[in-house]
Amino acid sequence: MIDTTTEFGQRVARRLAEERIAWLTTIDSRGVPQPRPIWFLWDGETFLIYSRPATAKLRHIAERPQVALNLDGDGRGGDIIVFTGRAEVDPATPPADQHPAYAAKYEPGFARIGMTPAQFAASYSVAIRITPHKLRGH
Repeated sequence: MIDTTTEFGQRVARRLAEERIAWLTTIDSRGVPQPRPIWFLWDGETFLIYSRPATAKLRHIAERPQVALNLDGDGRGGDIIVFTGRAEVDPATPPADQHPAYAAKYEPGFARIGMTPAQFAASYSVAIRITPHKLRGH
């Protein structure tokens, strides 16, 4: 999906490895987009995020799994990266504190929000996989 032979593809790959926050947009029951900041892990094919149970985000995904995920731009209309794709709950994924790459990426974040990795995993116990279908940006 990401063509790393291009400057854009190289920038996308770098930002996916370095960025801590992305924006996930789901669609509510009235058809209204609902963006929210999320923590994510890109594995080269899918995005992994964790959610608290019984959230609006999970209801939206269950009813309308088409989502958008984007990274912040540069504040001047550049460095735009937007993925569109499909989200689904992934019960086979281990909890956040047992996922080495996710735990390593967000260990400082756990501490910042006053949680241990185990507390985060207990609170954000629902794994979601987003499979991107399209990438656009500049």
